[in-house]
Amino acid sequence: MTVKVKSFAEIESEFNAFVGAIVYATMVTVDAENRPRTRVLIPVWENVDGRPLGWLATYKTPVKAAHIAGNPHTSFSYWTQGNNSVAVDTVAAWVDDLPVRSHVWDLYKRTSPRGAGYDLGNFWRSPADPKLHVLRLTPWRVQVIRGMDLRSRIWQSG
Repeated sequence: MTVKVKSFAEIESEFNAFVGAIVYATMVTVDAENRPRTRVLIPVWENVDGRPLGWLATYKTPVKAAHIAGNPHTSFSYWTQGNNSVAVDTVAAWVDDLPVRSHVWDLYKRTSPRGAGYDLGNFWRSPADPKLHVLRLTPWRVQVIRGMDLRSRIWQSG
């Protein structure tokens, strides 16, 4: 049974627990002909003014850049054995602002939520590294499914 919740706070602890335990998400974008493309990545998430906000430190590959330019709607799917899962539908936008990149660098380093993230220094020299690119992920829908009884709860932005 699926229940719609009014505030993200109603599912936030389960969201954090599942994302922190699963860590890796499948990101879906679509090309100019509406064909899906997936890749496995590690976004980080935070709560800003009661709403989820995601960040993805990544390389700005030509394919990813073209897909986001053509259609900024992305989806992230987390799943683990036992069927605990999280689906996050977002609008993605590239952010090149150094203070934001520094903030994202810190979120990854401390892991956000707890368990999700890594030291970006393994791939980039610093937040100012020109090879580091950041996607801001603004969720409009988050679904959390508890595997043991398939309880599904959905938050949507209003």
